[in-house]
Amino acid sequence: MKGRLSSPLEEQVCRALDIPLARLPKRLETMHYVVEYGKEEGHDAMLLELARLDFDLIRFLHLRELKDLPLWWKDLYGNVKLNYARDRLVENYFWTCGVFHEEEYSRARMLFAKTFGLLSLMDDTYDVYAIRWDESTASILPEYMKMFYINLVRNFQEFEHSLQPNEKYRVSYAKQAFKLSSKYYLDEAKWCSEKYAPSFKKRMEVSVMSSGFPTLAVVLLMGASDTATREAFQWAIGVPDVVSASGEVARFLNDFASYKKGKNKKDVASSVECYAKEHGTSGEAAVTAIAGMAEHAWRAINRSCMEMDSALLPAAQLVVNLTKTLEVIYLGGRDAYTFAADLKDLVVSLFLNGPTV
Repeated sequence: MKGRLSSPLEEQVCRALDIPLARLPKRLETMHYVVEYGKEEGHDAMLLELARLDFDLIRFLHLRELKDLPLWWKDLYGNVKLNYARDRLVENYFWTCGVFHEEEYSRARMLFAKTFGLLSLMDDTYDVYAIRWDESTASILPEYMKMFYINLVRNFQEFEHSLQPNEKYRVSYAKQAFKLSSKYYLDEAKWCSEKYAPSFKKRMEVSVMSSGFPTLAVVLLMGASDTATREAFQWAIGVPDVVSASGEVARFLNDFASYKKGKNKKDVASSVECYAKEHGTSGEAAVTAIAGMAEHAWRAINRSCMEMDSALLPAAQLVVNLTKTLEVIYLGGRDAYTFAADLKDLVVSLFLNGPTV
């Protein structure tokens, strides 16, 4: 196909073969299309210039937010002393912009990026320390958890202060969602400690919840305005089909990346390993079968959005946007959240260079 299509159609087709256009985050597709529109014969030069200016105005806002976030992150990282945790603030913010990049979502972005960072720290804490049950760590774990808990509470208090009086109830939902993640992180830590290999079904039941999506679906709403109604929070905290299917996609893509990179011996058995063991197949055959399940999960997401109450659709769309960004993070079996170098070019293009021909 390469060389047989004219530009920019060739670039568009190649990109769609990597990630279907319907699953590409809007901000990334906009960046690509502004460049490609400039290559079309007979394009409107004035329209192109306005599109570039509009993109850059939002990009400058994102850069201001990126300047503020490291101050918060450095304070948190230093206070908690979680040297083992992934320092992925920029990647976190990249993911956040995949959900809502518009100017009016500035508060929502900042709250979500911070809460996402806290959840990531909690996940890494369970991964590194909660699996070590010997006496040598008994005196270490409480202090680490104590420091993390104190800073977690302090941050949630600050989140509440940043909300309007009629919005403060939202934080209680976010706290409830964090407790939910903590429970399932602990379940996985126990499995790892006990070297327990669950059935594929049981693995997925826990994995959907430990994927972080049930928590993030609630957190997405915390700083939003009209989208964040009490009904929307009740919907999100109940882990509806859109959220559970998104959690499946998250787990499958993450496990594909782990299989490709090689499993850490401390990790609990992945969905790929559980499926292969249960069905007596190779890892490659398990990946193929689970890839089909990931596609089925996407169909479930689309179907749920088509059938749901229109009043809840804006909240559901935020979850869908979060899932779309997964496709970029885990493109081709990579894990660009853990291995940040894989995301460097996109981050530079999106936040520093913008659409350039």
